[in-house]
Amino acid sequence: QVQVVESGGGLVQTGGSLRLSCTASGIIFSINDMAWHRQAPGKQRELVASITSGGITNYVDSVKGRFTISRDDAKNTVYLQMNSLKPEDTAVYYCVLLPRFSSRTFWGQGTQVTVSS
Repeated sequence: QVQVVESGGGLVQTGGSLRLSCTASGIIFSINDMAWHRQAPGKQRELVASITSGGITNYVDSVKGRFTISRDDAKNTVYLQMNSLKPEDTAVYYCVLLPRFSSRTFWGQGTQVTVSS
């Protein structure tokens, strides 16, 4: 079955950096789009960044210029490099696999990112 597993969250000070990783298994990784969502306490989940199978990226305005999404198809892994972190980036970050040939999406369990002021 398809599994999506995130890692790399943690506690960081304002202005610091973290890199999240997400590895998928049980599916041909390279043909599928990938995305990172986040959910802060008391807020709705939001799309942070996405990357197509062809490498086209998209970001929510609040992270443009600070976050970078990338993928390594040889490792079945997508990354989210987060720089210049702010307290408002504190959230649980979820990796999502968006299969090309199905409307079903596959979510990881989430990883906590906490930015202290």
